[in-house]
Amino acid sequence: MQSPLTAEQIQQLRAFDTCVISDAIESFGIRLRNEGFATAGFRCLFKGFPPMVGYAATCKVRSADPPVVGNLYGERIDWWKHITETPGPRVVVMQDIDEQPGTGAFLGKVHVNILMSLGCVGAVTNGAARELPGIEASGFQVFAGRLAISRAYIHIVEYGGPVEVGGLEIRPGDFIHGDRHGILSVPKELAPQLPAMAGKIMEMKQHVIDLASKPGTTHEDLSRALAELHDFNSDDTRDGA
Repeated sequence: MQSPLTAEQIQQLRAFDTCVISDAIESFGIRLRNEGFATAGFRCLFKGFPPMVGYAATCKVRSADPPVVGNLYGERIDWWKHITETPGPRVVVMQDIDEQPGTGAFLGKVHVNILMSLGCVGAVTNGAARELPGIEASGFQVFAGRLAISRAYIHIVEYGGPVEVGGLEIRPGDFIHGDRHGILSVPKELAPQLPAMAGKIMEMKQHVIDLASKPGTTHEDLSRALAELHDFNSDDTRDGA
């Protein structure tokens, strides 16, 4: 893995919503525009929180039936060690592999506080969460497929490998940006350049909005400004745009 981002770079990325970071990634043309983000399977539980930014620590869980061996729940020192081996800040990405995910919840106020002690800032799962008031009070962001009342038979099946949530494959150490719009996998090699690019895109969007509200703006003016926004790419900044 390349060197983790600095605290300052992380804060710069948290200053932009996930849609603008997606636009900034698209400006580099390194992947298709219908790739790199989750499309379904969960929702952001705390829409008023700032963007969640961090490196993925992964696991797979089940809750519908008891484990064949071992304990039912998550007091797994080996799992905690895997988390702390991931650069910080950390985001837990948990795939519930039951046929019907979310019978029981791993994410409740107790385990969220344990995860926070391990340097985690949020979690993403197609499974369930519970005890929302306690989680919200902690400031820990959660993306979950549903809510649950019980833990049921929740247990970790495996950890440290690739998982899939919302149609997006996430591997340990992948860099995640998420907010009320969803979650996005950020190419780590681009991450240091994205805040500047996002800032430029925000300026161009505001220019179109200002034109739209300005008396006397013609259709041609709007069309030209919109085309410049849609056609913008990273080469434009290097050319002095």
